[in-house]
Amino acid sequence: MTSVPTPIPSRTQYVLEGIKHRILTGQLTPGQALVETELAAQFGVSKTPVREALKTLAGTGLVVMSQYKGVTVRMVDADMAREVYDVRLLLEPEALKRAVHRGASLEAARSALTRADAATDTAERSLANREFHRALYLPCGNPLLGRMLDEVRDQAALVSAVAWAASPSWEREAGEHREILRLALDGDADGAARALHSHIASFVQRAFPQAGLEQEGQE
Repeated sequence: MTSVPTPIPSRTQYVLEGIKHRILTGQLTPGQALVETELAAQFGVSKTPVREALKTLAGTGLVVMSQYKGVTVRMVDADMAREVYDVRLLLEPEALKRAVHRGASLEAARSALTRADAATDTAERSLANREFHRALYLPCGNPLLGRMLDEVRDQAALVSAVAWAASPSWEREAGEHREILRLALDGDADGAARALHSHIASFVQRAFPQAGLEQEGQE
Protein backbone atom coordinates (compact mmCIF):
# COMPACT_ATOMS: atom_id res chain seq x y z
CA MET A 1 0.00 0.00 0.00
CA THR A 2 1.40 3.40 -0.99
CA SER A 3 1.94 5.75 1.93
CA VAL A 4 0.48 9.23 1.75
CA PRO A 5 2.88 12.09 2.59
CA THR A 6 2.05 13.88 5.82
CA PRO A 7 0.81 17.42 5.08
CA ILE A 8 3.06 20.22 6.34
CA PRO A 9 1.25 22.43 8.91
CA SER A 10 0.33 25.85 7.53
CA ARG A 11 2.65 27.82 9.84
CA THR A 12 5.57 25.59 8.98
CA GLN A 13 4.76 25.96 5.28
CA TYR A 14 4.61 29.73 5.66
CA VAL A 15 8.02 29.83 7.31
CA LEU A 16 9.42 27.29 4.84
CA GLU A 17 8.42 29.33 1.80
CA GLY A 18 9.62 32.54 3.42
CA ILE A 19 13.10 31.21 4.21
CA LYS A 20 13.37 29.54 0.81
CA HIS A 21 12.45 32.79 -0.95
CA ARG A 22 15.09 34.69 1.02
CA ILE A 23 17.75 32.10 0.15
CA LEU A 24 16.92 31.89 -3.54
CA THR A 25 16.79 35.66 -3.95
CA GLY A 26 20.08 36.25 -2.14
CA GLN A 27 18.66 37.90 0.97
CA LEU A 28 20.17 35.00 2.93
CA THR A 29 23.61 34.18 1.57
CA PRO A 30 25.57 30.89 1.48
CA GLY A 31 27.22 30.19 4.81
CA GLN A 32 24.93 32.55 6.72
CA ALA A 33 23.71 31.23 10.07
CA LEU A 34 19.98 30.62 10.48
CA VAL A 35 19.08 31.16 14.12
CA GLU A 36 15.73 29.72 15.21
CA THR A 37 14.91 32.47 17.70
CA GLU A 38 15.68 35.24 15.20
CA LEU A 39 13.65 33.61 12.42
CA ALA A 40 10.75 32.96 14.80
CA ALA A 41 10.66 36.65 15.72
CA GLN A 42 10.87 37.73 12.08
CA PHE A 43 8.00 35.48 11.02
CA GLY A 44 5.93 36.00 14.16
CA VAL A 45 5.78 32.32 15.10
CA SER A 46 7.17 30.00 17.75
CA LYS A 47 10.43 28.11 17.27
CA THR A 48 8.64 24.85 16.44
CA PRO A 49 7.51 25.71 12.86
CA VAL A 50 10.92 27.28 12.24
CA ARG A 51 12.68 24.11 13.36
CA GLU A 52 10.45 21.94 11.16
CA ALA A 53 10.92 24.24 8.18
CA LEU A 54 14.70 24.10 8.56
CA LYS A 55 14.60 20.29 8.67
CA THR A 56 12.64 20.26 5.42
CA LEU A 57 15.07 22.70 3.79
CA ALA A 58 17.97 20.52 4.89
CA GLY A 59 16.27 17.62 3.12
CA THR A 60 16.09 19.61 -0.13
CA GLY A 61 19.74 20.63 0.13
CA LEU A 62 19.27 24.36 0.67
CA VAL A 63 20.58 24.43 4.25
CA VAL A 64 23.06 22.39 6.23
CA MET A 65 22.51 21.26 9.82
CA SER A 66 25.67 20.79 11.88
CA GLN A 67 26.05 19.72 15.49
CA TYR A 68 28.75 22.34 15.95
CA LYS A 69 27.81 25.20 13.63
CA GLY A 70 24.03 24.95 13.84
CA VAL A 71 22.02 25.61 10.69
CA THR A 72 23.54 27.56 7.79
CA VAL A 73 22.63 28.29 4.19
CA ARG A 74 24.40 25.77 2.00
CA MET A 75 27.68 26.91 0.51
CA VAL A 76 27.91 26.84 -3.28
CA ASP A 77 31.14 25.66 -4.87
CA ALA A 78 32.21 23.97 -8.09
CA ASP A 79 31.60 20.45 -6.73
CA MET A 80 28.05 21.29 -5.67
CA ALA A 81 27.34 23.00 -9.00
CA ARG A 82 28.69 20.03 -10.94
CA GLU A 83 26.57 17.52 -9.02
CA VAL A 84 23.37 19.49 -9.49
CA TYR A 85 23.94 20.42 -13.11
CA ASP A 86 25.05 16.92 -14.07
CA VAL A 87 21.60 15.72 -13.05
CA ARG A 88 19.93 18.51 -15.00
CA LEU A 89 21.98 17.78 -18.11
CA LEU A 90 21.10 14.09 -17.96
CA LEU A 91 17.38 14.53 -17.37
CA GLU A 92 16.04 17.94 -18.36
CA PRO A 93 16.71 17.86 -22.15
CA GLU A 94 15.19 14.38 -22.35
CA ALA A 95 12.11 15.54 -20.44
CA LEU A 96 11.66 18.48 -22.83
CA LYS A 97 12.10 16.22 -25.84
CA ARG A 98 9.33 13.95 -24.55
CA ALA A 99 7.05 16.93 -23.84
CA VAL A 100 7.47 18.16 -27.42
CA HIS A 101 6.92 14.69 -28.89
CA ARG A 102 3.70 14.45 -26.88
CA GLY A 103 2.50 17.78 -28.25
CA ALA A 104 2.12 19.05 -24.69
CA SER A 105 1.04 22.62 -24.10
CA LEU A 106 3.94 24.95 -23.33
CA GLU A 107 1.76 27.94 -22.56
CA ALA A 108 3.02 27.96 -18.97
CA ALA A 109 6.59 28.28 -20.27
CA ARG A 110 5.59 31.17 -22.53
CA SER A 111 3.87 32.89 -19.59
CA ALA A 112 6.91 32.42 -17.34
CA LEU A 113 9.18 33.84 -20.04
CA THR A 114 6.95 36.92 -20.30
CA ARG A 115 7.10 37.39 -16.51
CA ALA A 116 10.90 37.08 -16.55
CA ASP A 117 11.18 39.71 -19.29
CA ALA A 118 8.95 42.08 -17.31
CA ALA A 119 10.67 41.48 -13.96
CA THR A 120 11.88 44.58 -12.18
CA ASP A 121 14.31 42.88 -9.81
CA THR A 122 16.46 39.78 -9.45
CA ALA A 123 13.98 38.05 -7.15
CA GLU A 124 11.12 38.22 -9.65
CA ARG A 125 13.40 37.21 -12.51
CA SER A 126 14.83 34.25 -10.61
CA LEU A 127 11.41 32.90 -9.67
CA ALA A 128 10.10 33.33 -13.24
CA ASN A 129 13.15 31.55 -14.67
CA ARG A 130 12.59 28.62 -12.31
CA GLU A 131 8.99 28.39 -13.49
CA PHE A 132 10.10 28.54 -17.13
CA HIS A 133 12.36 25.52 -16.78
CA ARG A 134 9.78 23.60 -14.76
CA ALA A 135 7.13 24.29 -17.40
CA LEU A 136 9.40 22.70 -20.01
CA TYR A 137 9.99 19.42 -18.20
CA LEU A 138 6.80 18.90 -16.19
CA PRO A 139 4.56 17.87 -19.15
CA CYS A 140 7.02 15.12 -20.18
CA GLY A 141 4.45 12.40 -19.47
CA ASN A 142 6.53 10.73 -16.74
CA PRO A 143 5.59 12.00 -13.27
CA LEU A 144 8.64 10.34 -11.69
CA LEU A 145 10.99 12.16 -14.07
CA GLY A 146 9.27 15.42 -13.20
CA ARG A 147 9.64 14.77 -9.47
CA MET A 148 13.33 13.91 -9.86
CA LEU A 149 13.95 17.25 -11.54
CA ASP A 150 11.85 19.01 -8.92
CA GLU A 151 14.18 17.60 -6.25
CA VAL A 152 17.20 19.46 -7.66
CA ARG A 153 15.26 22.55 -8.68
CA ASP A 154 15.92 24.53 -5.50
CA GLN A 155 19.61 23.65 -5.46
CA ALA A 156 19.93 24.72 -9.10
CA ALA A 157 18.26 28.02 -8.21
CA LEU A 158 20.74 28.51 -5.36
CA VAL A 159 23.63 28.03 -7.81
CA SER A 160 22.02 30.57 -10.15
CA ALA A 161 21.50 33.10 -7.35
CA VAL A 162 25.17 32.93 -6.37
CA ALA A 163 26.33 33.14 -10.00
CA TRP A 164 24.08 36.10 -10.79
CA ALA A 165 25.29 37.96 -7.70
CA ALA A 166 28.87 37.62 -8.94
CA SER A 167 28.20 38.23 -12.64
CA PRO A 168 24.68 39.09 -13.89
CA SER A 169 24.06 37.20 -17.14
CA TRP A 170 20.28 36.98 -17.33
CA GLU A 171 20.02 38.93 -20.60
CA ARG A 172 22.05 36.26 -22.38
CA GLU A 173 20.05 33.50 -20.70
CA ALA A 174 16.76 35.18 -21.61
CA GLY A 175 17.75 35.05 -25.27
CA GLU A 176 18.60 31.38 -24.92
CA HIS A 177 15.24 30.76 -23.24
CA ARG A 178 13.42 32.35 -26.16
CA GLU A 179 15.29 30.16 -28.65
CA ILE A 180 14.57 26.99 -26.66
CA LEU A 181 10.87 27.83 -26.53
CA ARG A 182 10.77 28.73 -30.23
CA LEU A 183 12.24 25.34 -31.20
CA ALA A 184 9.87 23.52 -28.87
CA LEU A 185 6.81 25.35 -30.20
CA ASP A 186 7.96 24.57 -33.76
CA GLY A 187 7.90 20.88 -32.85
CA ASP A 188 11.68 20.46 -33.15
CA ALA A 189 12.15 18.15 -30.17
CA ASP A 190 15.79 17.29 -30.87
CA GLY A 191 16.73 20.92 -31.58
CA ALA A 192 15.01 22.15 -28.43
CA ALA A 193 16.72 19.46 -26.34
CA ARG A 194 20.14 20.36 -27.78
CA ALA A 195 19.56 24.05 -27.16
CA LEU A 196 18.50 23.34 -23.58
CA HIS A 197 21.54 21.13 -22.98
CA SER A 198 23.84 23.86 -24.28
CA HIS A 199 22.04 26.49 -22.19
CA ILE A 200 22.41 24.54 -18.94
CA ALA A 201 26.03 23.53 -19.58
CA SER A 202 27.24 26.96 -20.70
CA PHE A 203 25.71 28.68 -17.69
CA VAL A 204 27.47 26.57 -15.08
CA GLN A 205 30.72 26.63 -17.04
CA ARG A 206 30.68 30.44 -17.08
CA ALA A 207 29.84 30.64 -13.39
CA PHE A 208 32.04 27.74 -12.21
CA PRO A 209 34.62 26.95 -14.91
CA GLN A 210 36.32 24.50 -12.57
CA ALA A 211 33.15 22.36 -12.42
CA GLY A 212 34.28 20.39 -15.47
CA LEU A 213 30.92 19.15 -16.74
CA GLU A 214 30.83 16.45 -19.38
CA GLN A 215 29.79 17.64 -22.82
CA GLU A 216 28.29 14.43 -24.12
CA GLY A 217 25.57 15.01 -26.65
CA GLN A 218 27.03 18.25 -27.94
CA GLU A 219 28.90 18.34 -31.22
